[in-house]
Amino acid sequence: FFLRIAERADTETDPIRKEKLATLATNLTTTIEAVISTTEEKLDDRAQAVERVVKAGAEPKSGEFLVPLSSDRVDNMRSTLNAINPLDLDEGFLSTVDAWMNKSHQDGLDGMVNILQKVLQMYAGEAILRARTELLANVGAAVAGEDQAKAAEVVKQQQEEGPTPAAKLMDDLIVMDTDLWDVELKTSFAKKNDEGGVTAAALTGEVQRTMEAVVLGLESGSMAQRVQAEYLKELVTRIEQL
Repeated sequence: FFLRIAERADTETDPIRKEKLATLATNLTTTIEAVISTTEEKLDDRAQAVERVVKAGAEPKSGEFLVPLSSDRVDNMRSTLNAINPLDLDEGFLSTVDAWMNKSHQDGLDGMVNILQKVLQMYAGEAILRARTELLANVGAAVAGEDQAKAAEVVKQQQEEGPTPAAKLMDDLIVMDTDLWDVELKTSFAKKNDEGGVTAAALTGEVQRTMEAVVLGLESGSMAQRVQAEYLKELVTRIEQL
């Protein structure tokens, strides 16, 4: 588009109009260069964010990665991820993790692939937990209509009543290492109802409701939707295997 403007400026005979077209072409070029620069800086920032999370999984003294990671290293990675502004955990961040994972796979670095998978799993769990919390507030607001005071009362009442056993178990699962899922699921399924036990059917229903209310509401085809959907599908698979 701006190239055509520049061509018109070259062929324009009216000096005043020629000057206006030349100025417009220059402004457009400057704007595009600024956008490209901002995009590059944004990608650099996301790469640095990914690097911080990955490095948090290294042993503090040696700087080496011992796979499988210890629970302390996994917790350190999660703390580092949670310290990042959620707005920065965007498509650029996810695309960077995905690109690094593909490169590690091509280079035969299976341990790094595993670590980067954990980054995506942690991201998905924390993002879904935030969305579930926001969904609770939105439901309260919808019930109360436009009365914000009443909405706050509804949310407070829901919080006082507490989540259902299935909802609580799901919240616990999505903030823990996926390597611990099987043990946690077996323990919960073995308990009786009055002991806080949860059936596989109840938990599967909770996951499916989250998929419908949270994940399907994300931008179709986005990395965020794909990563979160795969995460929940994996949880359903684990449930069905037990």
